[in-house]
Amino acid sequence: MDLKPTKPLSGFIELLPAAQRFVDECAARMQKVLRECGFSMLDLPAIERAEVLTDKDNWDEIETQIFLFQKGDTKMGLRYDGTVGLSRFVAGHLNDLTFPFRASQFSKRYRGERAQRGRYREFYQMDMDIMGINTLSTNYDAEIISVIQRTLNSVSEFIGDNFVRIGSRPFWDALFNWLEMTADQKKAVFVLIDKKDKMVPEEFVAGIADTLNNPEKEQVIHSVFENGYAGLQNKTADLDAAIAELNSFMQTLNLMGVKNAQIDLSVTRGLAYYTGLVFEFGLTKYPELGTAAGGGRYADLAGKFSKTKIIGVGAAIGFSRIFVALIEAGKIDLSRFESATDVAVLVMGDENLAYAMSVLNALRDAGVASVAYLDTDKKFKNQIEYADKIMAKYSMIIGETEVKDKVVALKDMASGEQQSISLADAIKLVKQVA
Repeated sequence: MDLKPTKPLSGFIELLPAAQRFVDECAARMQKVLRECGFSMLDLPAIERAEVLTDKDNWDEIETQIFLFQKGDTKMGLRYDGTVGLSRFVAGHLNDLTFPFRASQFSKRYRGERAQRGRYREFYQMDMDIMGINTLSTNYDAEIISVIQRTLNSVSEFIGDNFVRIGSRPFWDALFNWLEMTADQKKAVFVLIDKKDKMVPEEFVAGIADTLNNPEKEQVIHSVFENGYAGLQNKTADLDAAIAELNSFMQTLNLMGVKNAQIDLSVTRGLAYYTGLVFEFGLTKYPELGTAAGGGRYADLAGKFSKTKIIGVGAAIGFSRIFVALIEAGKIDLSRFESATDVAVLVMGDENLAYAMSVLNALRDAGVASVAYLDTDKKFKNQIEYADKIMAKYSMIIGETEVKDKVVALKDMASGEQQSISLADAIKLVKQVA
Protein backbone atom coordinates (compact mmCIF):
# COMPACT_ATOMS: atom_id res chain seq x y z
CA MET A 1 0.00 0.00 0.00
CA ASP A 2 1.34 3.41 -0.96
CA LEU A 3 1.82 5.74 2.00
CA LYS A 4 -0.11 9.00 1.94
CA PRO A 5 1.75 12.34 2.15
CA THR A 6 2.61 13.71 5.58
CA LYS A 7 3.25 17.33 4.57
CA PRO A 8 0.33 19.76 4.87
CA LEU A 9 -1.02 21.61 1.88
CA SER A 10 1.01 24.62 0.75
CA GLY A 11 0.15 27.71 2.78
CA PHE A 12 -1.26 25.78 5.74
CA ILE A 13 0.62 26.07 9.01
CA GLU A 14 1.56 23.38 11.50
CA LEU A 15 4.13 23.94 14.22
CA LEU A 16 6.29 21.73 16.39
CA PRO A 17 5.44 21.81 20.13
CA ALA A 18 8.03 24.42 21.17
CA ALA A 19 6.94 26.82 18.42
CA GLN A 20 3.28 26.22 19.27
CA ARG A 21 3.93 27.01 22.94
CA PHE A 22 5.61 30.23 21.85
CA VAL A 23 2.66 31.40 19.75
CA ASP A 24 0.24 30.32 22.49
CA GLU A 25 2.16 32.46 24.99
CA CYS A 26 2.03 35.47 22.68
CA ALA A 27 -1.68 34.98 22.01
CA ALA A 28 -2.44 34.70 25.75
CA ARG A 29 -0.58 37.91 26.54
CA MET A 30 -2.26 39.83 23.75
CA GLN A 31 -5.75 38.57 24.57
CA LYS A 32 -5.20 39.52 28.20
CA VAL A 33 -4.64 43.12 27.09
CA LEU A 34 -7.86 43.08 25.06
CA ARG A 35 -9.83 41.79 28.04
CA GLU A 36 -8.28 44.46 30.28
CA CYS A 37 -9.35 47.08 27.72
CA GLY A 38 -12.97 45.96 27.90
CA PHE A 39 -13.33 44.03 24.64
CA SER A 40 -15.83 41.18 24.42
CA MET A 41 -14.31 38.04 22.93
CA LEU A 42 -16.37 36.63 20.05
CA ASP A 43 -16.06 33.18 18.48
CA LEU A 44 -17.97 33.45 15.22
CA PRO A 45 -18.55 30.67 12.67
CA ALA A 46 -15.70 29.78 10.32
CA ILE A 47 -18.23 29.05 7.57
CA GLU A 48 -20.62 31.65 6.19
CA ARG A 49 -23.12 31.64 3.36
CA ALA A 50 -21.44 32.64 0.10
CA GLU A 51 -23.89 35.52 -0.29
CA VAL A 52 -22.70 36.86 3.08
CA LEU A 53 -19.04 36.69 2.11
CA THR A 54 -19.39 38.51 -1.19
CA ASP A 55 -21.67 40.84 -3.10
CA LYS A 56 -20.58 39.36 -6.42
CA ASP A 57 -22.95 37.13 -8.35
CA ASN A 58 -20.29 35.41 -10.44
CA TRP A 59 -19.21 32.31 -8.52
CA ASP A 60 -16.18 31.72 -10.79
CA GLU A 61 -14.73 35.20 -10.20
CA ILE A 62 -14.42 34.75 -6.44
CA GLU A 63 -13.41 31.09 -6.39
CA THR A 64 -9.71 32.01 -6.55
CA GLN A 65 -9.90 34.24 -3.47
CA ILE A 66 -12.36 32.45 -1.18
CA PHE A 67 -12.56 28.76 -0.31
CA LEU A 68 -16.06 27.95 -1.54
CA PHE A 69 -18.09 24.76 -1.51
CA GLN A 70 -21.69 23.66 -1.81
CA LYS A 71 -23.86 21.31 0.27
CA GLY A 72 -27.21 20.65 -1.33
CA ASP A 73 -28.52 23.98 -2.59
CA THR A 74 -26.49 26.07 -0.15
CA LYS A 75 -23.30 27.77 -1.31
CA MET A 76 -20.87 28.39 1.54
CA GLY A 77 -17.34 29.64 2.10
CA LEU A 78 -14.64 29.84 4.73
CA ARG A 79 -14.22 33.27 6.33
CA TYR A 80 -11.36 35.29 4.83
CA ASP A 81 -11.44 38.10 7.40
CA GLY A 82 -13.25 38.99 10.61
CA THR A 83 -15.24 41.99 9.44
CA VAL A 84 -17.91 40.24 7.38
CA GLY A 85 -18.91 37.85 10.15
CA LEU A 86 -18.83 40.66 12.70
CA SER A 87 -21.09 42.81 10.51
CA ARG A 88 -23.63 40.00 10.25
CA PHE A 89 -23.42 39.28 13.98
CA VAL A 90 -23.90 42.88 15.08
CA ALA A 91 -26.79 43.46 12.65
CA GLY A 92 -28.47 40.31 13.93
CA HIS A 93 -28.09 41.23 17.60
CA LEU A 94 -28.75 44.97 17.63
CA ASN A 95 -31.22 44.66 20.50
CA ASP A 96 -28.91 42.43 22.53
CA LEU A 97 -25.79 44.60 22.49
CA THR A 98 -24.84 47.82 24.26
CA PHE A 99 -23.27 50.50 22.08
CA PRO A 100 -20.54 51.57 21.68
CA PHE A 101 -19.83 47.85 21.45
CA ARG A 102 -16.27 46.56 21.73
CA ALA A 103 -15.59 43.24 20.06
CA SER A 104 -12.43 41.21 19.60
CA GLN A 105 -11.78 38.02 17.67
CA PHE A 106 -8.84 35.65 17.52
CA SER A 107 -9.45 32.98 14.93
CA LYS A 108 -8.23 31.30 11.79
CA ARG A 109 -8.93 32.88 8.42
CA TYR A 110 -8.73 31.32 4.96
CA ARG A 111 -7.69 32.88 1.68
CA GLY A 112 -7.22 31.13 -1.62
CA GLU A 113 -4.23 33.19 -2.68
CA ARG A 114 -0.78 32.03 -3.70
CA ALA A 115 1.17 30.97 -0.63
CA GLN A 116 4.48 32.73 0.04
CA ARG A 117 6.69 33.63 3.01
CA GLY A 118 4.63 35.62 5.49
CA ARG A 119 1.39 35.05 3.53
CA TYR A 120 -0.59 31.91 4.19
CA ARG A 121 -3.81 30.30 3.06
CA GLU A 122 -4.77 29.46 6.64
CA PHE A 123 -3.67 31.91 9.29
CA TYR A 124 -4.56 33.45 12.63
CA GLN A 125 -5.66 37.05 12.84
CA MET A 126 -6.48 39.13 15.91
CA ASP A 127 -9.23 41.70 15.40
CA MET A 128 -10.62 44.49 17.53
CA ASP A 129 -13.54 46.75 16.63
CA ILE A 130 -15.58 49.47 18.32
CA MET A 131 -19.03 50.14 16.87
CA GLY A 132 -21.61 52.83 17.41
CA ILE A 133 -25.07 53.50 16.01
CA ASN A 134 -25.34 56.59 13.75
CA THR A 135 -22.36 58.36 15.36
CA LEU A 136 -18.95 57.40 16.74
CA SER A 137 -16.36 59.89 17.98
CA THR A 138 -12.89 59.78 16.43
CA ASN A 139 -11.68 59.41 20.01
CA TYR A 140 -12.49 55.73 19.50
CA ASP A 141 -10.14 55.62 16.52
CA ALA A 142 -7.41 56.81 18.87
CA GLU A 143 -8.53 54.26 21.45
CA ILE A 144 -8.16 51.42 18.94
CA ILE A 145 -4.63 52.57 18.09
CA SER A 146 -3.79 52.81 21.78
CA VAL A 147 -5.07 49.28 22.39
CA ILE A 148 -3.14 47.87 19.44
CA GLN A 149 0.04 49.43 20.76
CA ARG A 150 -0.57 47.98 24.22
CA THR A 151 -1.23 44.59 22.62
CA LEU A 152 1.98 44.66 20.58
CA ASN A 153 3.93 46.00 23.58
CA SER A 154 2.86 42.94 25.59
CA VAL A 155 5.09 40.81 23.33
CA SER A 156 7.82 43.40 22.72
CA GLU A 157 10.47 41.09 24.18
CA PHE A 158 10.00 38.98 21.05
CA ILE A 159 9.15 41.54 18.36
CA GLY A 160 10.76 44.75 19.62
CA ASP A 161 9.29 48.24 19.40
CA ASN A 162 6.46 49.30 17.12
CA PHE A 163 5.39 52.48 15.37
CA VAL A 164 2.17 53.69 13.79
CA ARG A 165 1.55 55.73 10.65
CA ILE A 166 -1.68 57.70 10.28
CA GLY A 167 -3.42 58.45 7.00
CA SER A 168 -6.69 60.12 6.06
CA ARG A 169 -9.16 59.14 3.38
CA PRO A 170 -11.15 62.39 3.87
CA PHE A 171 -7.97 64.40 3.17
CA TRP A 172 -7.46 62.75 -0.22
CA ASP A 173 -11.17 62.93 -1.07
CA ALA A 174 -11.16 66.67 -0.34
CA LEU A 175 -7.89 67.24 -2.21
CA PHE A 176 -9.08 65.32 -5.27
CA ASN A 177 -12.32 67.30 -5.31
CA TRP A 178 -10.40 70.56 -5.07
CA LEU A 179 -8.25 69.44 -8.01
CA GLU A 180 -11.46 68.60 -9.92
CA MET A 181 -10.32 65.07 -10.74
CA THR A 182 -12.66 62.64 -12.46
CA ALA A 183 -13.90 59.49 -10.72
CA ASP A 184 -11.54 57.34 -12.82
CA GLN A 185 -8.59 59.60 -11.99
CA LYS A 186 -9.40 59.47 -8.27
CA LYS A 187 -9.47 55.69 -8.30
CA ALA A 188 -6.26 55.40 -10.31
CA VAL A 189 -4.35 57.86 -8.09
CA PHE A 190 -5.61 56.10 -4.95
CA VAL A 191 -4.22 52.82 -6.29
CA LEU A 192 -0.87 54.47 -7.01
CA ILE A 193 -0.70 56.01 -3.53
CA ASP A 194 -1.62 52.68 -1.92
CA LYS A 195 1.25 50.99 -3.80
CA LYS A 196 3.72 53.89 -3.45
CA ASP A 197 5.94 52.14 -0.88
CA LYS A 198 6.41 49.22 -3.27
CA MET A 199 7.34 51.40 -6.26
CA VAL A 200 10.53 53.19 -7.23
CA PRO A 201 10.03 57.01 -7.20
CA GLU A 202 10.27 57.28 -10.99
CA GLU A 203 7.51 54.72 -11.42
CA PHE A 204 5.19 56.62 -9.09
CA VAL A 205 5.89 59.95 -10.83
CA ALA A 206 5.23 58.38 -14.22
CA GLY A 207 2.00 56.82 -12.99
CA ILE A 208 0.68 60.14 -11.69
CA ALA A 209 1.66 61.90 -14.92
CA ASP A 210 -0.06 59.29 -17.08
CA THR A 211 -3.22 59.52 -14.96
CA LEU A 212 -3.56 63.30 -14.59
CA ASN A 213 -1.69 64.70 -17.62
CA ASN A 214 -1.62 68.04 -15.81
CA PRO A 215 1.72 69.25 -14.37
CA GLU A 216 0.11 71.62 -11.88
CA LYS A 217 -2.15 68.93 -10.39
CA GLU A 218 0.70 66.43 -10.45
CA GLN A 219 2.88 68.82 -8.45
CA VAL A 220 0.18 69.22 -5.80
CA ILE A 221 0.09 65.43 -5.31
CA HIS A 222 3.89 65.22 -5.06
CA SER A 223 4.03 68.18 -2.65
CA VAL A 224 1.92 66.21 -0.16
CA PHE A 225 4.70 63.61 0.12
CA GLU A 226 7.43 66.26 0.19
CA ASN A 227 5.89 68.82 2.56
CA GLY A 228 2.80 67.21 4.04
CA TYR A 229 -0.30 69.38 3.89
CA ALA A 230 1.59 72.63 4.45
CA GLY A 231 0.18 75.25 2.12
CA LEU A 232 -3.07 73.41 1.50
CA GLN A 233 -5.13 75.19 4.13
CA ASN A 234 -7.88 77.62 3.13
CA LYS A 235 -8.52 75.88 -0.19
CA THR A 236 -11.89 74.31 0.60
CA ALA A 237 -13.95 73.74 3.73
CA ASP A 238 -13.64 69.94 3.36
CA LEU A 239 -9.86 70.13 3.02
CA ASP A 240 -9.59 72.37 6.07
CA ALA A 241 -11.81 69.97 8.03
CA ALA A 242 -9.67 66.97 7.09
CA ILE A 243 -6.46 68.77 8.07
CA ALA A 244 -7.98 69.92 11.37
CA GLU A 245 -9.11 66.35 12.08
CA LEU A 246 -5.58 65.02 11.55
CA ASN A 247 -4.03 67.70 13.79
CA SER A 248 -6.56 67.10 16.55
CA PHE A 249 -6.22 63.34 16.23
CA MET A 250 -2.45 63.42 16.75
CA GLN A 251 -2.99 65.43 19.94
CA THR A 252 -5.51 62.85 21.16
CA LEU A 253 -3.06 60.02 20.47
CA ASN A 254 -0.47 61.85 22.54
CA LEU A 255 -2.95 62.21 25.42
CA MET A 256 -3.58 58.45 25.27
CA GLY A 257 0.13 57.73 25.56
CA VAL A 258 0.64 56.44 22.03
CA LYS A 259 4.33 56.53 21.14
CA ASN A 260 6.03 56.68 17.74
CA ALA A 261 2.96 57.96 15.86
CA GLN A 262 3.38 60.01 12.72
CA ILE A 263 1.24 61.29 9.88
CA ASP A 264 1.94 59.46 6.64
CA LEU A 265 -0.56 60.28 3.91
CA SER A 266 0.66 57.38 1.76
CA VAL A 267 -1.34 55.13 4.10
CA THR A 268 -4.69 54.59 2.39
CA ARG A 269 -5.59 50.93 3.26
CA GLY A 270 -7.14 49.95 -0.05
CA LEU A 271 -10.19 51.39 -1.74
CA ALA A 272 -13.38 49.62 -0.69
CA TYR A 273 -13.35 49.39 3.08
CA TYR A 274 -12.39 52.62 4.76
CA THR A 275 -13.94 56.08 4.74
CA GLY A 276 -12.13 57.97 7.52
CA LEU A 277 -8.80 57.93 9.29
CA VAL A 278 -6.64 54.90 8.56
CA PHE A 279 -3.48 53.56 10.18
CA GLU A 280 -0.78 50.94 9.91
CA PHE A 281 1.65 49.56 12.48
CA GLY A 282 5.15 48.39 11.68
CA LEU A 283 7.91 46.75 13.71
CA THR A 284 11.09 48.77 14.09
CA LYS A 285 13.25 45.65 14.40
CA TYR A 286 11.63 43.74 11.55
CA PRO A 287 10.68 46.15 8.73
CA GLU A 288 10.79 43.26 6.27
CA LEU A 289 7.53 41.97 7.74
CA GLY A 290 5.70 44.99 6.36
CA THR A 291 2.42 45.92 8.04
CA ALA A 292 2.05 44.22 11.42
CA ALA A 293 -1.42 45.65 12.08
CA GLY A 294 -3.73 48.03 10.33
CA GLY A 295 -7.23 49.37 10.20
CA GLY A 296 -9.46 52.39 10.08
CA ARG A 297 -13.01 53.68 10.15
CA TYR A 298 -16.03 52.25 8.31
CA ALA A 299 -18.86 54.62 7.44
CA ASP A 300 -21.43 51.84 7.53
CA LEU A 301 -20.24 48.55 8.97
CA ALA A 302 -23.35 46.46 8.37
CA GLY A 303 -25.18 48.23 5.57
CA LYS A 304 -25.99 45.05 3.65
CA PHE A 305 -27.42 43.37 6.75
CA SER A 306 -29.38 46.15 8.46
CA LYS A 307 -31.06 49.47 7.73
CA THR A 308 -29.63 50.76 11.02
CA LYS A 309 -26.43 52.70 10.37
CA ILE A 310 -23.60 51.12 12.31
CA ILE A 311 -20.36 53.07 12.26
CA GLY A 312 -17.23 51.16 13.17
CA VAL A 313 -13.53 51.60 13.68
CA GLY A 314 -11.52 48.42 13.62
CA ALA A 315 -8.13 46.88 13.13
CA ALA A 316 -6.49 43.53 12.63
CA ILE A 317 -3.14 42.28 13.87
CA GLY A 318 -1.50 39.85 11.46
CA PHE A 319 -0.76 37.28 14.15
CA SER A 320 0.59 34.49 11.93
CA ARG A 321 2.17 37.04 9.62
CA ILE A 322 4.30 38.20 12.57
CA PHE A 323 4.99 35.23 14.77
CA VAL A 324 5.06 32.30 12.35
CA ALA A 325 7.14 34.32 9.90
CA LEU A 326 9.66 35.14 12.65
CA ILE A 327 9.86 31.47 13.64
CA GLU A 328 10.41 30.44 10.03
CA ALA A 329 13.14 33.07 9.68
CA GLY A 330 14.92 31.78 12.80
CA LYS A 331 14.43 35.07 14.64
CA ILE A 332 12.89 33.58 17.80
CA ASP A 333 14.87 31.72 20.47
CA LEU A 334 12.56 28.83 21.27
CA SER A 335 14.77 27.25 23.93
CA ARG A 336 12.63 28.53 26.81
CA PHE A 337 9.57 26.94 25.21
CA GLU A 338 11.13 23.51 24.64
CA SER A 339 9.50 21.93 27.69
CA ALA A 340 5.92 22.01 28.89
CA THR A 341 6.78 19.88 31.92
CA ASP A 342 8.23 20.76 35.31
CA VAL A 343 8.19 17.26 36.80
CA ALA A 344 8.29 13.76 35.34
CA VAL A 345 6.99 11.13 37.76
CA LEU A 346 8.86 7.87 37.13
CA VAL A 347 7.19 4.68 38.41
CA MET A 348 9.49 1.77 39.21
CA GLY A 349 7.08 -1.14 38.99
CA ASP A 350 3.33 -1.57 38.79
CA GLU A 351 3.09 -2.23 42.53
CA ASN A 352 4.12 1.42 43.11
CA LEU A 353 1.55 2.90 40.72
CA ALA A 354 -1.07 3.80 43.34
CA TYR A 355 1.32 5.97 45.37
CA ALA A 356 2.78 7.46 42.19
CA MET A 357 -0.70 8.52 41.08
CA SER A 358 -1.31 10.21 44.43
CA VAL A 359 1.98 12.10 43.90
CA LEU A 360 0.97 13.07 40.36
CA ASN A 361 -2.44 14.34 41.48
CA ALA A 362 -0.88 16.35 44.31
CA LEU A 363 1.52 18.00 41.85
CA ARG A 364 -1.26 18.90 39.46
CA ASP A 365 -3.50 20.15 42.28
CA ALA A 366 -0.64 22.46 43.25
CA GLY A 367 -0.42 23.81 39.73
CA VAL A 368 2.83 22.06 38.82
CA ALA A 369 3.00 20.93 35.18
CA SER A 370 3.69 17.23 35.48
CA VAL A 371 3.46 13.95 33.59
CA ALA A 372 3.91 10.32 34.62
CA TYR A 373 5.78 7.64 32.72
CA LEU A 374 3.22 4.86 32.91
CA ASP A 375 5.14 2.01 31.28
CA THR A 376 5.96 0.76 34.75
CA ASP A 377 7.78 -2.31 33.48
CA LYS A 378 10.46 -0.21 31.75
CA LYS A 379 13.90 0.06 33.31
CA PHE A 380 15.03 3.16 35.16
CA LYS A 381 17.41 3.99 32.28
CA ASN A 382 14.51 4.19 29.81
CA GLN A 383 12.42 6.30 32.13
CA ILE A 384 15.13 8.82 33.02
CA GLU A 385 15.97 9.16 29.32
CA TYR A 386 12.33 10.04 28.69
CA ALA A 387 12.43 12.70 31.41
CA ASP A 388 15.57 14.11 29.83
CA LYS A 389 14.10 14.14 26.32
CA ILE A 390 10.99 16.04 27.36
CA MET A 391 13.31 18.47 29.19
CA ALA A 392 11.58 18.12 32.55
CA LYS A 393 13.21 20.26 35.21
CA TYR A 394 12.84 17.51 37.83
CA SER A 395 12.10 13.82 38.07
CA MET A 396 10.25 12.32 41.00
CA ILE A 397 11.25 8.70 41.24
CA ILE A 398 8.79 6.38 42.95
CA GLY A 399 10.11 2.99 44.02
CA GLU A 400 9.61 0.56 46.87
CA THR A 401 11.53 2.72 49.38
CA GLU A 402 9.60 5.88 48.50
CA VAL A 403 6.26 4.11 48.89
CA LYS A 404 7.29 2.63 52.24
CA ASP A 405 8.61 5.93 53.67
CA LYS A 406 5.97 8.14 51.99
CA VAL A 407 8.61 10.36 50.35
CA VAL A 408 9.82 11.02 46.80
CA ALA A 409 13.27 10.81 45.26
CA LEU A 410 13.59 14.27 43.69
CA LYS A 411 16.23 14.53 40.96
CA ASP A 412 17.33 17.87 39.53
CA MET A 413 17.69 17.07 35.84
CA ALA A 414 20.15 19.90 35.19
CA SER A 415 22.60 19.30 38.04
CA GLY A 416 21.95 15.59 38.53
CA GLU A 417 21.56 16.08 42.29
CA GLN A 418 19.04 13.78 43.95
CA GLN A 419 17.50 13.86 47.40
CA SER A 420 14.87 11.98 49.36
CA ILE A 421 12.28 14.50 50.50
CA SER A 422 8.66 14.73 51.59
CA LEU A 423 6.14 15.40 48.85
CA ALA A 424 5.08 18.71 50.45
CA ASP A 425 8.66 19.97 50.56
CA ALA A 426 9.31 18.73 47.03
CA ILE A 427 6.32 20.69 45.74
CA LYS A 428 7.54 23.86 47.48
CA LEU A 429 11.01 23.44 45.97
CA VAL A 430 9.70 22.76 42.47
CA LYS A 431 7.33 25.74 42.55
CA GLN A 432 10.15 28.07 43.55
CA VAL A 433 11.98 27.14 40.35
CA ALA A 434 8.96 26.80 38.07
